[in-house]
Amino acid sequence: MSNLKFWQDAIVYQIYPRSFMDSNNDGIGDIPGIISKLDYLKELGVDIIWLSPVYDSPNDDNGYDIRDYKAIHKDFGTMEDMDNLILEAKKRGIRIIMDLVINHTSDEHPWFIESKNPDSPYRNYYYWRDKPNNWTSFFSGSAWTKENDAYYLHLFSKKQPDLNFHNPKVLDEVKDIMHFWLKKGIAGFRCDVINVIFKNTLDDGKKRLVLTGLEHYHSTEGCHRVLKTLRKEVMDHYEAFTVGETVLVTTKQANELILPEREELDMVFGFEHMETDQINNKWFKTKFKPKKFMRTISRWQKEVYWNANYLENHDQPRSVSRFGDDKMYHKESAKMLALLNLTLKGTPYIYEGQEIGMTNAYFKSIDEYEDLESKRIYALGKKLLFPKWYRLKMLRNASRDNARQPMQWTKTGGFTLSTPWLKENPNKQYINVFDSSKDPDSILNFYKKLIKIRKNDDILKKGSFNDLYISNAIFIYERVYDGERYMIVLNMSKKIKRYPFEIYGDLVISNYPDRANVLRSYEGLMIKVSK
Repeated sequence: MSNLKFWQDAIVYQIYPRSFMDSNNDGIGDIPGIISKLDYLKELGVDIIWLSPVYDSPNDDNGYDIRDYKAIHKDFGTMEDMDNLILEAKKRGIRIIMDLVINHTSDEHPWFIESKNPDSPYRNYYYWRDKPNNWTSFFSGSAWTKENDAYYLHLFSKKQPDLNFHNPKVLDEVKDIMHFWLKKGIAGFRCDVINVIFKNTLDDGKKRLVLTGLEHYHSTEGCHRVLKTLRKEVMDHYEAFTVGETVLVTTKQANELILPEREELDMVFGFEHMETDQINNKWFKTKFKPKKFMRTISRWQKEVYWNANYLENHDQPRSVSRFGDDKMYHKESAKMLALLNLTLKGTPYIYEGQEIGMTNAYFKSIDEYEDLESKRIYALGKKLLFPKWYRLKMLRNASRDNARQPMQWTKTGGFTLSTPWLKENPNKQYINVFDSSKDPDSILNFYKKLIKIRKNDDILKKGSFNDLYISNAIFIYERVYDGERYMIVLNMSKKIKRYPFEIYGDLVISNYPDRANVLRSYEGLMIKVSK
């Protein structure tokens, strides 16, 4: 792998616009706010911004229900603001990718409104049936809702009706949308739930505890055909790339989507490592077991052609609260997790606030939550007679609002001068960008140092991955390229551990100021191994 494409040689930073920076003090983050922080991102070492949806939307699912793919939601600004963001980012050598949400639209999209008329040419843009099948939604309950005298399919919210890719006109519409944004100068797309877009049939599914019907729409050949078409007829005309959010994929299925000869996607987000601390679904957490987590990461590193490496995003809890210790060892475990994410094979993704160690929300009341999914689960738990304390515990561990709290710029927040759309975390007083930037030993400055190392080192960018040791707490692996290698040593526990074998070489970076003969709590080391 001598010549890397730009997306293989990049640091990607995900921005959740509603929570990043508010420029007009209405309590909601916006595009001009993002522009005001581009220099911060450049200094951090960011090459690509993944921008979560800014399209016009009723916000039933925080922008993933799109009403107009070619318009900007008024909360975020104007199309002129968006053009300015692309231009200002380009001046700083930063590219923009946007969410491509094509499994469904909003039920307020003109196509869907027209489709309610059985005689409309838009009727076949969606799945309308006289009788529903037994499929269940990702958001619980039936995947069908009755409108007038017929039912429409929605794998997610009832306000997110699924598009029908059996209809070639739908594919033409998607191609047109992609061309529109690529011509504006964006660098590609993060493709939302992309491996469930094509439904082979609408037959009843085998009954499952969750997601009855999955076998009829998960990673189908029809999906592969759609992706090949979009690659050939759209993406190949631009220097752009695609990363897919792919639900429930194995390493084999990931490769079937991203191998260069397949000509479909460039990389995918796998979920398997993010599912190692749960039973059946994300709401029922188990105690975090580093060994299971590390074995899963190692398998994906060895078996998948090119990984999109991440530990948190807009749908996942904060990694330092989930895989580390956000109280007693906040700084140590946040740095250790940074070392993991930025030294794996593949493209690293950082989520806003991760670089300062932002933590979970720990809200105390359901009234403090804004997330639609969280409110539905809380109501379902109440219906099932789960005690209140347990329902709140479920949300504290797994709610999407954990990642959606406003970015902590200063001790007072710095996100807005008015009331933010979602309650800020009180720990902004000591976890914030302003204080972190002045502290040489901060999590933020550790990220900057590590990103700089990665950007200038072919071993980390191009090297192979080999795991050397995995125990209940210790993860040791090497990156090897052109006869040189780094050894990365991680202690993913608060217990002091001894080295399992001797390591000879030069210390490149550590999350502790001094090196010892043992691995301290949440210690991480990268060592240039002597030949």
